[in-house]
Amino acid sequence: MKIYPVILSGGAGTRLWPLSRAVLPKQLLPLVSEKTMLQETALRVAGWPGMQAPLVVCGNEHRFLVAEQLREIGQKPLGIMLESVGRNTAPAVAAAAHFLAALDPEAVMLVLPADHVINDVAAFQVAVLRAVAQVGQGALATFGIVPTAPETGYGYIRRGSAVAGADGLYQVASFVEKPDAVKAAEFVASGDYFWNSGMFLFSAANYLKELQEFQPAMAGAVSAAFTKAYRDLDFCRLNEEEFAASPSDSIDYAVMEHTKQAVVVPSDIGWSDVGSWSALHDVLPSDANGNVTRGDVYLDGVQNSLVRAEGRIVALVGVKDLVVVETADAVLVAHKDQVQRVKQIVDHLKASDRTEHMYHTRVYRPWGSYEGIDLGERYQVKRITVNPGGKLSLQMHHHRAEHWVVVSGTASVTCGDKVTLLTENESVYIPIGTTHRLENPGKLPLHLIEVQSGSYLGEDDIVRFEDVYSRA
Repeated sequence: MKIYPVILSGGAGTRLWPLSRAVLPKQLLPLVSEKTMLQETALRVAGWPGMQAPLVVCGNEHRFLVAEQLREIGQKPLGIMLESVGRNTAPAVAAAAHFLAALDPEAVMLVLPADHVINDVAAFQVAVLRAVAQVGQGALATFGIVPTAPETGYGYIRRGSAVAGADGLYQVASFVEKPDAVKAAEFVASGDYFWNSGMFLFSAANYLKELQEFQPAMAGAVSAAFTKAYRDLDFCRLNEEEFAASPSDSIDYAVMEHTKQAVVVPSDIGWSDVGSWSALHDVLPSDANGNVTRGDVYLDGVQNSLVRAEGRIVALVGVKDLVVVETADAVLVAHKDQVQRVKQIVDHLKASDRTEHMYHTRVYRPWGSYEGIDLGERYQVKRITVNPGGKLSLQMHHHRAEHWVVVSGTASVTCGDKVTLLTENESVYIPIGTTHRLENPGKLPLHLIEVQSGSYLGEDDIVRFEDVYSRA
């Protein structure tokens, strides 16, 4: 049986701020290894018998990062579908189901969030294979994680009667919201409850059939969005208006709680959704004192803490049970028992019209990246990196002039009607209102310093005339 992995990469990961941000969320970060969580998810199922290339569903703002991260690990996706707005998992999976059903009417889809950890991949493969036979008979399977503790941060699945003729599979009796500590302990003690992993296996046709029965408005909106989808470079872009018209809901609420075809596969696979800094601490190897560190970290008399330094030395003395995360523009210090409240920081930043919940100081673009290094009255300084072959849009600014100084590499600069090649220590001035473009024609990354000056320095002061990446 062919199985099509569908990787959902639309989450924001707000509880892992300040590392995870809206334009660079946790699934696109290397949190548990040198590879990003998206890359780990794609590689986890690559090479399984019958497993096809992945189909990824993500937001428009992440499309180039997703494509580049898959390219880095040699995974050519079946497709990358773009959501105009987030509508939770049920519509995203429906869009993927339409894509796969059009390609293969018998398609079976393995739905995988892009930001989960599975330490025992062999056991996960066994769990998937156990579910295949039931899926072939019309079942919608979900993977219930055998609980190791009375966790209050996860939803639970209560098992019903055993599925006749199936190896250890059960009917789904109910889905239960995140319980309090007392209820969670009761659930674990009973042996009838599993953590809700948010991973599923079912045929595309059966999922769409059940969605149509229980959520006809959602089914209609997503169907229309797919019917009117269009290709944009290497991406499949769902129709923006139709997809935005869909109700927003999870697979659990929209379908799995209502269908009579739901089965749960008990799975002991070393799973975590890495939904908080304390959860990340639990899945990473620690030292003899229970500490998890990354970066330039000094510890003296510290116990059971997670410390991550991105750019500076971070020193802790005589403390325990802390999470300390340092980035270029923000530092988080929290007790491990209080990390669920990190989301409140993000809400505060949004309400205060700040940008630290959206961007890092380094912002990635399809051509490379830029990083703000100084900002003052009427000026701004950035460090710019252009990848080999990268090309910024042909553009103009109404309110700022720019001065570029090449640090290393070769720059091809269009300024008005003139095209100039610049190398190390050479510079060029771009006056206000002048059409210009920056390219890297070389085989090595281009690094330069940009000094902006003018009355307004916002990123929205860009008029694009031509862009190889089809941005507005």
